[in-house]
Formats: sequence, C-alpha cells, structure tokens
Amino acid sequence: MPDKLSIPVPSAGVKPALFEQFARIGRAMSHGQRLELLELLAQAECPVDTLARTMKLPVANVSQHLQQLKQAGLVQARREGRSIIYRLASARVVDLLTQMQAVAQDTLGEVDALVQDCLAPKDALAPVPLAEVMQRAQDGLVTIIDVRPPHEFAAAHLPGAINLPLGELAQRLGELPAGREVVAYCRGRYCVLSFEAVARLRQAGFEARRIEDGIPRWMADEQPLEGAQTRY
Repeated sequence: MPDKLSIPVPSAGVKPALFEQFARIGRAMSHGQRLELLELLAQAECPVDTLARTMKLPVANVSQHLQQLKQAGLVQARREGRSIIYRLASARVVDLLTQMQAVAQDTLGEVDALVQDCLAPKDALAPVPLAEVMQRAQDGLVTIIDVRPPHEFAAAHLPGAINLPLGELAQRLGELPAGREVVAYCRGRYCVLSFEAVARLRQAGFEARRIEDGIPRWMADEQPLEGAQTRY
C-alpha cells in the first residue's frame, strides 16, 4: 500500500480532499499498458523482466508503469534475489478492472466494434458458463485446456485442466482425446488467447468453445482452483 501521510485538511475541505485521493486511482489506471499489467498480475505474481517480455516492452518502461500502480496502492512489490516481484494488492483490484471493462463496453461504441470486428469472427458463439463446463468435465464429456503460459497455469488453474499454451497448441493436438469437445480459457473476457485457440481447434476439426471469464474472476469469486496461488 502507498505510504500513509497525515494531511491536515479543514473539515469543509474533506470531501474535495477525499475525491482528489480517489482520483489517484483513476490517474494510475489511465494508460492501456498499465491496465494490461494489472490483467497479467491478476494471473500470477511476476518479476518485471517477465512482464516486459510478455508485453514486448522495454524493462524500463514496464518498471515506470509498475511504480505508478504501486504509488496508487494497486500493486505490491517484494525483492527476491536480484528480482523485484510484483503482485496485485487485493482481489478488489480485479473487481475494479472488471467493472471498468464492463462500463466501457456498455458506453463506448468503439469497444463493442473492436469485439465484433476482431474477436467475434474467431468465435461468434456464446461462451460456456463455468458451472456447466465443470459438470460436463466431471461426466467425461469435455476436455478443459488452459492456453496461458506455464507460470500462469502453475499459479492457479481449473481442476483437471491441461496446460496447452497457444504457441504449442498446433504441435500438441495429439494430446487431446478424439471425439470429445474441447473448452478453452485464458486470462479473462477480453484476452485474445482463447479466441485464437478456439479458431485453431475448429480448423483442426475439433468441436471447441470458450469458457466465459477467466482465472482472476474465478479466484475473486473463490471458485475451486488448483495451483500455488489460489487467492490474492
């Protein structure tokens, strides 16, 4: 959390002072790359260099963004050897990011246009609810695949899920049981990994669907998960 400071404010000025502090959160989240960092940290705590490689950005740029998020109390950091490891400050950060995305899709036509033009063509079918997927998996009717990178899978994943990172999917299709529907999930509702996985699976002849939402939402909702980090 950010350092707590004593701020002398006349009683009449408390509300403006409070709202100025609230605005610090808005300013910290007012950059697309910082929002993407929050989404990545919602999967697993992570060192700066790994975040930089994932986002294909210079380490210095990522470090600056993380510092701004830390100053606003949205992330925390710890040192491990020579590495600085970052994580979300709490599950409420996931709620905040989710609500921001939902409001944006409701109010900004550009968001819906991007979803319809870029994501829907890869999978125009409605995603499958988690409860339905887990029941069908228990009945042996579907195979669940997690298409995120291995370190995110290791942190938390759905019980029984197979980790097939998107970059390895084509080479590992033989690991999937023939004649069984495949359901894929990734980082969240607007993550492109599962959309792309479903498109590739269908091209390879599999019946494939996506699961709605992703690990951060399920973790915040305290759904049963497996892995080293099952809550924030």
